[in-house]
Amino acid sequence: MNEKLERLIEEMVERGVRFPEASREFERRFIAKVLAESDGNLSKAADALGVHRNTLSRKIAELRIKRRP
Repeated sequence: MNEKLERLIEEMVERGVRFPEASREFERRFIAKVLAESDGNLSKAADALGVHRNTLSRKIAELRIKRRP
């Protein structure tokens, strides 16, 4: 995994992706994946992410992540 991450970071730097954009996209995709694997259950997803449920709700709204019904 470290090698994959290094290659990804190298590619992003070469393409001029800025840190705030990269961080936001990573966070959005990471949360969306965990939320999907939790079948949209905020409590389960928050527990898996190690954050409070309210924090997760705020992040979902902030990052405009669509939840499955």
